[in-house]
Amino acid sequence: MKWITFLLLVVCCQLYAQKKPSEKNMRAYLMAYFKDETHGLYFAISKDGYHFTDINHGQPIMAGDTIALQKGIRDPYIYRGPDGWFYLAMTDLHIYAQKAGYRQTEWERDGKEYGWGNNHALVLMKSRDLINWSRTNLEVDKAFPGLEDIGCAWAPELIYDPAVKKIMLYFTMRFRNGRSKLYYTYMNDAFTKMETEPKLLFKYPKDVSYIDGDITKVGKRYHLFYVPHDGTAGIKQAVSKKINSGYVYDSAWVDFEPRGCEAPTVFKRLGEKKWVLVYDIYSIKPHNFGFAETTDFKHFTNLGHFNEGVMKATNFSSPKHPSFIHITKQEAERLAKRWNLPMTF
Repeated sequence: MKWITFLLLVVCCQLYAQKKPSEKNMRAYLMAYFKDETHGLYFAISKDGYHFTDINHGQPIMAGDTIALQKGIRDPYIYRGPDGWFYLAMTDLHIYAQKAGYRQTEWERDGKEYGWGNNHALVLMKSRDLINWSRTNLEVDKAFPGLEDIGCAWAPELIYDPAVKKIMLYFTMRFRNGRSKLYYTYMNDAFTKMETEPKLLFKYPKDVSYIDGDITKVGKRYHLFYVPHDGTAGIKQAVSKKINSGYVYDSAWVDFEPRGCEAPTVFKRLGEKKWVLVYDIYSIKPHNFGFAETTDFKHFTNLGHFNEGVMKATNFSSPKHPSFIHITKQEAERLAKRWNLPMTF
């Protein structure tokens, strides 16, 4: 009986084991984003990587006031781990919470002491199917001694570090109203807490704030795109052979915007050796994304903005701070069915 029980457990584990599908099995692109108007989470889907359709017809799939301590989320980053699970990491912050009636003050803490948009938490979520999600509200200021006076915890992103076999969470953090910088930490397997104290990921050569890091591994190198507040905010790139250190500063700006932009992220075109750099142009109204395509991460071709070039947003406008993953035909169909989206794959 013991052997039968053991074999049943093995079979069950195998049935429920879920590994990341290979690129050849992917059929669509999923984009996560948010809007200032709602501080909620949105998903949009694309079959070709050019035309994106909001799966809930331009409405949030999760309301920020149901999942965040500050009743609003920003900067959603979606990631598929090597275990096949889906992960979401988001900034826990509502910049209009006073106006919305969620708090009595403009910011959570005194603005003179802690700066613009001060917050202290991140929203972490995990799912097997993109429909049902577990949630953790991670209070960064309570994670380790010495973090009590952080002035912000913004724009979290995720990447798997094969050397330590852990998901690395990296994000923007500052102390009180000081300079914002990029930090990294390793998460526990349950994706509920930090296992290591945050350390500096990259050091900018000037005494300015730098935010919104995004790492893409290509071959044996890691490409870190980020936003220095060095004059007009824009996108720069640093490259390293290591995931968490050794990034080499490059003074070149890689975006095509004359005005301020932020929130860089990269996705690969399925079946091609092409990558698309996407960034949020916060300085224009209405908000829009800029797109640049590359094959070598040295030369970038300007693809313009949503609905002003080859990139199209079919049923939504004014998106902010995107992130992207590839999904399978089955996953795309499951999302379409859940949100009554008349789309086939």
